[in-house]
Amino acid sequence: MTDTKKPRIPAKARASHKILANRIHAANTAYYNSDAPIMSDAEYDGLFQQLKALEEEHPALQTDESPTQRVGAPVSSGFSKVIHARPMLSLDNAFTDEDVADFLGKIARFLKLDQENPVAITAEPKIDGLSASLRYVNGRLVQGATRGDGREGENITANLMTIADIPRQLPEGAPEIFEVRGEVYMSKTAFQDLNIRQAETGGAEYANPRNAASGSLRQLDSSITAERKLSFFAYGWGETSALPAGTQYDVLKTFEGWGFTINPQTTRCTSLDDILTFYRRVEEQRAELDYDIDGVVYKVDQLDLQDRLGFVSRSPRWATAHKFPAEKATTKLLGIDIQVGRTGALTPVARLEPVTVGGVVVSNATLHNEDEIERKDVRIGDTVTIQRAGDVIPQVLGFITEKRPADAEKYMFPDTCPVCGSKAVRGESRTSGNLDVVKRCTGGLTCPAQAVERLKHFVSRNALDIEGLGTKQIEAFFEEGIIARPSDIFTLADRNEDLKLENREGFGETSVRNLFDAIAERQTIGLDRLLFGLGIRHVGQSTARLIAQNFDDLAAVMAMIDAAAQDMESEAAQEFIAIDGIGQAALDALIEFAAEQHNRDELDRLRDRLNIQPIEAPAQDSAVAGKIVVFTGTLETMTRDEAKARAESLGAKVSGSVSKKTDYVIAGPGAGSKAKKAESLGVTLLTEVEWQDLIKG
Repeated sequence: MTDTKKPRIPAKARASHKILANRIHAANTAYYNSDAPIMSDAEYDGLFQQLKALEEEHPALQTDESPTQRVGAPVSSGFSKVIHARPMLSLDNAFTDEDVADFLGKIARFLKLDQENPVAITAEPKIDGLSASLRYVNGRLVQGATRGDGREGENITANLMTIADIPRQLPEGAPEIFEVRGEVYMSKTAFQDLNIRQAETGGAEYANPRNAASGSLRQLDSSITAERKLSFFAYGWGETSALPAGTQYDVLKTFEGWGFTINPQTTRCTSLDDILTFYRRVEEQRAELDYDIDGVVYKVDQLDLQDRLGFVSRSPRWATAHKFPAEKATTKLLGIDIQVGRTGALTPVARLEPVTVGGVVVSNATLHNEDEIERKDVRIGDTVTIQRAGDVIPQVLGFITEKRPADAEKYMFPDTCPVCGSKAVRGESRTSGNLDVVKRCTGGLTCPAQAVERLKHFVSRNALDIEGLGTKQIEAFFEEGIIARPSDIFTLADRNEDLKLENREGFGETSVRNLFDAIAERQTIGLDRLLFGLGIRHVGQSTARLIAQNFDDLAAVMAMIDAAAQDMESEAAQEFIAIDGIGQAALDALIEFAAEQHNRDELDRLRDRLNIQPIEAPAQDSAVAGKIVVFTGTLETMTRDEAKARAESLGAKVSGSVSKKTDYVIAGPGAGSKAKKAESLGVTLLTEVEWQDLIKG
């Protein structure tokens, strides 16, 4: 790799990335936490594909504002929490035959294999249910958990034990520790029977089997779960002390011997043609199956190749989900509302005449931004086509020309914030000079919409995760002036003699005590969670985690920001940008945040009230854990991506540039300026073979 400066990202690309990320985040929350999808699978997948394409074109955009770095949604408050020994990741998606071919091609390139002879693939239908992990110790089921946000799930052991497909005891000879993972679902037959019973008893009917399964599995009373016929397909594993076979397919067959059910259509494919033939056969049979599926999953069969391929932040490189085509419908566009987000973004939302798409009633759909409305020329009164891809927010594809009424009204995007009246502008990128795609309210925290959205974000599951402070409570407390900024949350208990929250509707002595306990519990918080909770643009979960991994404390982060603000070419700024996975956009956003005195004042208040902990470093027993490494030149035994993935899995920090803080530079043939700089700074230079010996030890 040659030494080059990171490319400038057009403002339009940054703005589009932000809009897409916000829409997908909202959809994830509705789907995973509320069991109330706000868009179809097809629309969600379409948005996700757009987001991925942007990040592939502009890699520096890959921050955790982007759901490409996240899995699912945070856990709810009804169950105790479980930290997964190995993260429960999501899957990347493929939508076309070309995407599948590209998936196989990437595997071959990553592993330096002959692309004409692709690796064997295990293929199986993708069940539309809820992922669960079952932990067995000495053969006995000791814990069952939901996926949650991928790292932390809910303990639903009692409920999972009511499912007949889940054995409580593994046969003799099973590994000492084994986590079986799979999908909990409700068959179409069981779903129909449940809704009949619900109607007869006056209970609420469920929209689809997936929601019914989720509602049943998350009952606090496991006897209710037992009354509802849930099923389980095993498809993978988490932590294990040993594996019973060397391939994906053979491990699944072992699961069958242990008493689990695996999908009977699971097969092993040896070519692209085999894979696509299987996909089309499953798609044809989809309507006849007694369970919902939304695609087919492909996994590299050889487990040693899976290990080499490793993972990206939210998904394995060795697997993908080939989704079925999006479902579409037509309906009338009744109006367009503007939502104001925590960063001031004005997002247009189409109000639709309710229509059922893929079993879900849709009444709202995203229109993305001002340019999107103009490009599609949709008008109020139009009959529009909407697409629901997945279980996320629907998308307006366009209008039907022959059905446009004479009085269809062209929408004029506002120049002022509909909440606070401040001017709404499209900013100009200081790097490219291009106008931002997103129009934003300039009111900042003086805008009630932005202030309350930031508070919601601060207490959300992936941030401070304060149970008992949901959307309704935050909105009510903000409106009454009880909570105006994040630090106010940590003074609630001290102020309660005057506030008397226990006398408020919806509260009581027990709920108030639980709320104060939850707040006190979160007064010790990780630096990454706090950084994410601040709601700074371009600083999402992954970026916040990377920052926390590279800085000891908040003071060190602020010192770096101040140094960068004084001189963008300073050593501090350049070292920050060189952190693999962080770019100029995040640094610009941090500088902008720190430039506001009220933000600094709020940080001081938070530091006074919180015990901010450094992030726990991974792989502490590794010889390179915590070390900063740089790869340069041509690697001969592995690709650059594989080398980086392996280093990060061992706890090393991979940088794109050499500095006096670099611990190792791994130099292959053709190494140039980076190797010379390492020599001048006295940084340890390693050959590829020496690096392999080091990490083996």
